[in-house]
Amino acid sequence: MFAVPDLDAPALEIPLFLSPAACGFPSPAQDYVEQTIDLNQLCIAHPAATYYVRAAGDSMVEHGIHDGDMLVVDRSSKPVHGSVVVAAVDGEFTVKQLQLSPSVCLLPGNPAYRPIHFSDGQHLEIFGVVTFVIHKMPAP
Repeated sequence: MFAVPDLDAPALEIPLFLSPAACGFPSPAQDYVEQTIDLNQLCIAHPAATYYVRAAGDSMVEHGIHDGDMLVVDRSSKPVHGSVVVAAVDGEFTVKQLQLSPSVCLLPGNPAYRPIHFSDGQHLEIFGVVTFVIHKMPAP
C-alpha cells in the first residue's frame, strides 16, 4: 500500500527556469536553463521518514487531492491543527484534514462527505503529514 523512496537512487536533476511562468512558458529571450533541481530534494525533507501513497476517491478535492494522485507523506512532521494527514481509524486508512479543537476530528475536503468524529473506544493513529501532492493532468 505504501511505497518508500529509494535512498540510494542517483539524483535526477531536471531543468528549472527561475523566471515564473504566468500559466505559460518563460520569455523566448530566456530560453536557457538557469539551474537544475532534483525533485527528491524538493519533496523529501526527511528521506528515512517519508513514504508515498496513492489517493483513492474524491473526499479531499478541495485540498487539491484527486483520485489517483500520489501523496508524499512525512512521518516525522508533527501533525498540527489543519494538517492534511494519513490516518487510520479503527484500522481503516484515510486522508483527511486534522482538527484538534474544539474536539479532535478528521475533516473531508468535499461537502459530500461527513467529518469523522470520535467516540469512546475508537482508535485514531496518525501515519504522517501530507507534504506534497503529485497530480497528473488529464489528457485532452
